[in-house]
Amino acid sequence: MRITAKDIVMDGAEVLRQKAVEVELPLNRKDRNTLLDLITYVRNSRDEEYREKYNVKASVGIAAPQIGISKKMLAVSIQDEDTSIEFALVNPKIVSNSTQRAYLENGESCLSVSPDVEGIVPRYAKITVRAYNLLTDRIENIRLTGYPAIVMQHEIDHLYGHLYYDHINKNDPWAPVPGAIVI
Repeated sequence: MRITAKDIVMDGAEVLRQKAVEVELPLNRKDRNTLLDLITYVRNSRDEEYREKYNVKASVGIAAPQIGISKKMLAVSIQDEDTSIEFALVNPKIVSNSTQRAYLENGESCLSVSPDVEGIVPRYAKITVRAYNLLTDRIENIRLTGYPAIVMQHEIDHLYGHLYYDHINKNDPWAPVPGAIVI
């Protein structure tokens, strides 16, 4: 299945607020194909021609609930001058985190939220995630810091029925977080 804009579930849909179910390993064909579709979407969304042709938004991550599948699967692909990482994860779980916080200076956005809800989204500055990674075909402990850690937390939130704006201070959306790293 080629994921396009019409496949992205938007805020207000029940599936985005549900806790996704664990995925049985080894992966069955359907779950494997879904995960491959997720990583393909994220990879292709960086290409401007592809975005225009298939009406998709640029992305660095997507979770299965965002295409209406309430299963603990997600894909992340960050390719820039500083970072080159890709994950196609099943049953990801944050197993450790820093006490220090971090946030994106301009806030976060989401394929499933339009228009964007503005504000600071506090996250952990460093995390370790344990998950099965389809791209390496093994269970891994993945250590992330800074922007990649923020992206991963955003996608894992989708698996627990949380959206990024749930973390924004309702009284003062742009209130700085004391001691946090600003990215």
